[in-house]
Order: sequence, then C-alpha cells, then structure tokens
Amino acid sequence: MGNFLSTRLFRVGETQVTVSSLLLAAAIIVGSLIVSRLVRNFVADRLLGRTRLAVGTRYAIGRVLGYVILFLGILVALQPLGVNATTLAVFGGALGIGLGFGLQDIVKNFVAGLVILIERPIQIGDSIEIGEIVGDVTEIRARATVVRTNDDISLIVPNSKFISETVVNRSFRQPRVRYRIPVTVAAGSNLGETEAALLEAAGKSENVLADPPPRVWLDEFGERGLRFELLCWTSRLLHSAGAFRSEINRLVYETLLERGIALPSPQLDVRLQDPGSTLNR
Repeated sequence: MGNFLSTRLFRVGETQVTVSSLLLAAAIIVGSLIVSRLVRNFVADRLLGRTRLAVGTRYAIGRVLGYVILFLGILVALQPLGVNATTLAVFGGALGIGLGFGLQDIVKNFVAGLVILIERPIQIGDSIEIGEIVGDVTEIRARATVVRTNDDISLIVPNSKFISETVVNRSFRQPRVRYRIPVTVAAGSNLGETEAALLEAAGKSENVLADPPPRVWLDEFGERGLRFELLCWTSRLLHSAGAFRSEINRLVYETLLERGIALPSPQLDVRLQDPGSTLNR
C-alpha cells in the first residue's frame, strides 16, 4: 500500500506528484466544499438569523464567505502538487486567455453574481420583473438566479441579465408598492360621489394600507365616459399583483352598483340613408 501511495505520477516544476499528494489535494478540495457550505448555512441561518438583517443580506454574506473559504481551500490544495505563486500566475494567464475565448459567458455571469451579492439590487424573497419574467427570487447562485413565478415554475436566469437590463423590484428597500387601478364610469356621473365610492371600495380591503392613504385621480373624460385612477398602497400582495387588482376591481364594481353609479355601456350609431338620394348623385 505504501509503495502505491508513493508512486510517481508526473512532475510539476521541481515537485514530483505522487498518488498520496494527489489524494491529499483532492481531500482538501472536497473538505473545502463541505466547510464552505456549512459555514454559509451557519452564518446565514444561525449566526445572523438572530439579528435584524434582512434574509437577502444574510444570504449574501453567507455566500461570499463560502466563496472565500473555497478559494483558500483550492490554494492550499495546490501546494502538495507543487503549484506555487509563480506557477499559479502563469497558469492564471493561460487560463485567462482560454476564458476570453470559450468561457467568457460563465465568467461574466459569475462576476455578475458577485456584484449582485455585494450591491444587493435583488435579494432572496424580492418580487421582481425583468423582461417578460415575473416572479420571486428564491436563490442566487454563482452563475444564475432562480426565479419562481406565480405558476410555481422555477426559471433559471443568468446573473448578467440583472446587471445589463432594467429590473423592476417591487420590494426594494421598503416592503410596499402602489398599484394603479383604472375605473371608467358613465358620462354625466357625479364626480364627488364617484370619488367617494372608489375610496370606500379601497377601504373595504384588508390588503390596502391606510398610510399612505388611497387616492383618486380623474384621468380623462370623453365619449366612453369618465376615466378615474384609484391609487392603492399594499405590503401584503407584493408578489401577487393580479390577485390584488382582481380584489380591488370586484370591490369597486360592487360599491358602484350599491351607490347607483352607472358604468359605461357601448353605443352603436346607425345611420339610415335613402337609396334614392344615392342614385340621384
């Protein structure tokens, strides 16, 4: 067994790599992976779980510490293989050329992931919208971020998209958002009664915040009727904009009916023309 472990495999510089040194390097890397994951979970869930830090902040700190431990473990694992600082610098230069040709997307997404964890434009639990993707951030990985939609579908989004594109974050810094609910009533409706009805409808919902209070704007008026906008703040349904709008629309409809405020009805104008007048032209 001892002869097998001392078997020479190859040479790195002046260092002869044996089976034992190769196994030692592999054991250090595996141990670094395990330790980095344990430290990440311990820091995020237990150590910082007792503080007032947000979940996304704790997650980011745990991730960064995990990356640091893994990087240091790899450096230590390279020592038994004879890879010193000079060799590592040469290898890094060659690797950089290779990355520039074939792995630039992976490196770009990894760097973008570090930027996300440090700057925290998005965090775990945030309700976001990027392009046609709408959902909640469930995990920020080294290469991609996992977003779960309202249909319970997990989407794997490259981290670089969150750096290069505009991201709508409904829960950024403060857990509340204002929604605009358009409401159109029949022309000739009393403005004061309509505004009072819309505010009453908003007050019936437990999901509408009293502070800031709801507001009503008269947006436009024309042939189709009077168009209002009901502005409501909510902190409960940040992740369910459709459910919030559906609830408010139902309450608005019921309140308008109770107050006798008519909704606009489509009108069709029919003009009859004498065929004889057309022939005489």
